[in-house]
Amino acid sequence: MRTLIKLVMIVFFLAAGVAEGIEVGGADLPDTLSAGNTKLILNGAGLRKKLFVKVYAEGLYLEEKQSDPTAIIQADRPMAIRMHFIYDGVTPKQLVDTWNEGFAASTADKGASIRDRLNTFNGFFTEKAQKGDRYDLIYLTEEGVTLFINQKRVGTVPGLDFKKALYAIWLGEKPADAGLKAGLLGK
Repeated sequence: MRTLIKLVMIVFFLAAGVAEGIEVGGADLPDTLSAGNTKLILNGAGLRKKLFVKVYAEGLYLEEKQSDPTAIIQADRPMAIRMHFIYDGVTPKQLVDTWNEGFAASTADKGASIRDRLNTFNGFFTEKAQKGDRYDLIYLTEEGVTLFINQKRVGTVPGLDFKKALYAIWLGEKPADAGLKAGLLGK
């Protein structure tokens, strides 16, 4: 009996240590992510759909909950986007074309002011995005936006202006997906 009680207590403590998170479109998004030494919390989440196809689940992680998209875009604070791919086999060309469309829509000059850094960013996408892949876009004030694919650091693009343009793809005036924007804002 004593062994059974110990076993139950061990299972309870192990379960209590697991981050809850949420499930979106079959993908699990954790409640928290780390950005350098900063613990970020899940602000909101949603699905990116294109022509009725679920492409990826996405979570927005901030230091504290925020529902003002302009404040999030403008903030020079640690934050992160997690893209958890649901669709299998998004090619590098499809990824780059989609990034270019997003940056053109999110910047007044269609991305001209960040063109060199956008080209660097596009160069990070050399492999197909497979179902289950996790892309983390983590912004740190002193570094810029760092891309991690499946927890492997791929590269960093400096500049608050680049971060603003990137986050405006999902949170700006012309978001890639209005339903996803609402979800990221916790609405």
